[in-house]
Amino acid sequence: MRSLAGKLAPDFDATAVVNGHEIVHGFSLSQYRGNKYVVFFFYPMDFTFVCPTELHAFQEKLAEFEKRNVAVVGCSVDSEYSHFSWLQMPKKEGGIQGVKYPIVSDFSKEISENYGVLAGDYTLDENGRIRYEGTPVAFRGLFLIDKEGIVRHIVINDLPFGRNVDEVLRMVDALQHFEENGEVCPANWSKGKEALKATEEGVSNYLSHH
Repeated sequence: MRSLAGKLAPDFDATAVVNGHEIVHGFSLSQYRGNKYVVFFFYPMDFTFVCPTELHAFQEKLAEFEKRNVAVVGCSVDSEYSHFSWLQMPKKEGGIQGVKYPIVSDFSKEISENYGVLAGDYTLDENGRIRYEGTPVAFRGLFLIDKEGIVRHIVINDLPFGRNVDEVLRMVDALQHFEENGEVCPANWSKGKEALKATEEGVSNYLSHH
């Protein structure tokens, strides 16, 4: 699979549900280019078990993302009507009521395919019939996209494993620290910790003190 790291994030024109109840046609990531960072994440399917924990976790930290000028956008292969119905279901019943960030419908699976997260492939059998091998949903892919539309961080989890939203915030902080200070971030770096000057001298100075 070709990695998108360092490349322009594939754009799309799709339908999304925003603010928990508005169905919007012609939704695309290009609307944020030049203005906002984007955390674009995929989850396998509506009305499941692990997925609502992730969607609520992103909502709970949404103010932290917005403080960093980051738009959070979710996506799955379900229709916009499935998204809408799930958004009306209370959390205690397994729903995602209260989620306000956009949730994109990738009903055609084209977006998942372009981002390399579709959990399977279409093939032809010996009789020329199209078959799907794998699970026709998206892996738990996450893409941190800078304001120029470039993918700067990727993580892809298999279906059973939820993500750590605090780690996503840490990566946003690392990207913004690098952009603002020209310093690179070593292992286990977090906001407020010492980073490295992106020179041989800076690396040597860091190593000599640690």
